[in-house]
Amino acid sequence: MTAPAFDLYAVIGNPIQHSQSPFIHAAFARQTGERLEYTRVLSPFDGFRATVEAFAAQGGRGCNVTVPFKLEAPGLAARVSDRAALAGAANVLDLRADGWLADNTDGVGLVRDIDTAGMPIAGRRVLLIGAGGAAAGVLGPLIEARPHEIVVANRTPANAVSLAGRHAGWATRHGVALQAGGLSDPQGRFDIVLNSSASSLQGAPVPVSAGVLAPGALAIDLMYGAAAQPFLDWARAHGAQARDGLGMLVEQAAEAFHFWRGVRPQTAPVLAALRDALNAAAKP
Repeated sequence: MTAPAFDLYAVIGNPIQHSQSPFIHAAFARQTGERLEYTRVLSPFDGFRATVEAFAAQGGRGCNVTVPFKLEAPGLAARVSDRAALAGAANVLDLRADGWLADNTDGVGLVRDIDTAGMPIAGRRVLLIGAGGAAAGVLGPLIEARPHEIVVANRTPANAVSLAGRHAGWATRHGVALQAGGLSDPQGRFDIVLNSSASSLQGAPVPVSAGVLAPGALAIDLMYGAAAQPFLDWARAHGAQARDGLGMLVEQAAEAFHFWRGVRPQTAPVLAALRDALNAAAKP
């Protein structure tokens, strides 16, 4: 059989049509001269393993994993990176000789985007809203950036407590105070407020009060596009610096690209091109 001219990669999730990952990785490939094809794959909610196996059988070399399969992804892998093991979630799979290697690049991407926004994490108070796969992916790298304190707040407090408990040793090692509880529990104001909850996807109201925002706070919704807009509007209305998840998306994709190809692309021009494309598409 003739080898394919391009290595095959994909993003797998449900829903998936909205994903901008094909745009990003195509831009990275042009920039770096890497020969790859990147597409979207829709997986049934109860068929993630079969979808990944079918993709590999078609010649797939690696994939990004998005909602709702990040918590399921490590279970498919022969090996799991340290950061994916800490998170208990993976957003990247790479097919190696001994099977899939799982990794998580979400947290690294978020930390790099926060740095780009001009709000160094070290010494800050951080509020992380949500305790699902997205929160699990970012908590470890956030701790590694050494804020003064991180509070995880979730609609189901037990899930926040469980997530924080898995990271307690990591937080102690880095000298970070780590607390967890319900959405009404956070005390005081926070320099950085991160919404990783499902509220954006569900069109629900912002799940915390504006009292959590310190003057000049940075407020980031890990989603982007129309889903993130209510959170961004809320943040701006209360004097915060509002930011969507596009920067994080591009930064985590760059880390995944490096994981797969051993080449680190430049992110700033790709993020600018992506924003221009989305703005053009939104015009009537």
